[in-house]
Amino acid sequence: MQINVNLFTVNKRFPLTISRGTTAQTTNVWVKISHDGIEGWGEASPFGVGNHRQSTDTIKNALEQVVPLLQTFSPLQRQQIEQVLTQNQVPSAARAALDMAMHDWLGKRVGLPLWQLWGLDRNQIVPTSVTIGINSPEGARARARDWLQFTDVRLFKVKLGSPDGIDADKKMLLAVREEAPEPEFFVDANGGWSLEDAIAMCNWLAELGIKYVEQPLPRGEEKSLAKLKEHSPLPIFIDESCFTSSDIPDLANHVDGINIKLMKSGGLTEAMRMVHTARAYRLQVMFGCYSDSSLANTAALQLAPLADYLDLDSHLNLIDDPFTGALLKEGRVLLNDLPGLGVKHSASTT
Repeated sequence: MQINVNLFTVNKRFPLTISRGTTAQTTNVWVKISHDGIEGWGEASPFGVGNHRQSTDTIKNALEQVVPLLQTFSPLQRQQIEQVLTQNQVPSAARAALDMAMHDWLGKRVGLPLWQLWGLDRNQIVPTSVTIGINSPEGARARARDWLQFTDVRLFKVKLGSPDGIDADKKMLLAVREEAPEPEFFVDANGGWSLEDAIAMCNWLAELGIKYVEQPLPRGEEKSLAKLKEHSPLPIFIDESCFTSSDIPDLANHVDGINIKLMKSGGLTEAMRMVHTARAYRLQVMFGCYSDSSLANTAALQLAPLADYLDLDSHLNLIDDPFTGALLKEGRVLLNDLPGLGVKHSASTT
């Protein structure tokens, strides 16, 4: 199979600030595989968690180095290709792009969307949350108004873990709730709290009716999750602390759910493993994203009927998304009937 690697840059309508910094623009990687006259697409976006960082250059270089090793394979040989990628320590975002592209190719080969090929019911897809980054109370109010004008918001995900401390977190969250009293809320601290602050915030947030808290403690502080769970009245989800299915067993007794992201997992193949592993431990599942376009988010949505929560909104905040795929309707991002991932490029005539 032929594999092409290209870069494309996307810009956010509103820059997003979390506990680790602010992002306004990212350069992502578009992977195209061709075999038997069929083309499959995948996307990789850069991300960083603590000292673990996968930059655009890292992803692109890794793909270019492994491409010669994959050209003798067919997209149907995913197990063998996965072994090659593992042996060569290809970073997870690069693996995700290749895995997406092979699944897209397969769906196009048989003429079915992936959700249908897997026997899933797209009517089970829950509403997606939309994100409000760390901001001043006034700035957060304005961002909430923007979302409410843009779509029928059912869920807000509010980023906390402000460097100014939990008092700043509280003021910002209260401002958003005053501006948007109807939607439900959950909170993502992106590892921005200490154990003491996390316990205090979880109890305060529970009094406000927040649904759950995501990644309250930094990656590397998983040993403290047991104590937090003991003192938290809210469900605890983890994101940065959980990359693949192998991370779940050690964490399962101390959390209530996991956030699966294709860039962390390495693609749809491992994401499916994570869903089944989480269910085996009676954990809830959500799907999230980084600065992904409609290509990667529509790929993740193929598994969305299996999720309890969705946070797939990054493409909704782009002013120059080069792809179209799943469409937003009444707070839900809905899949289409096109084969494979169901994604088109804006320049495509087909």
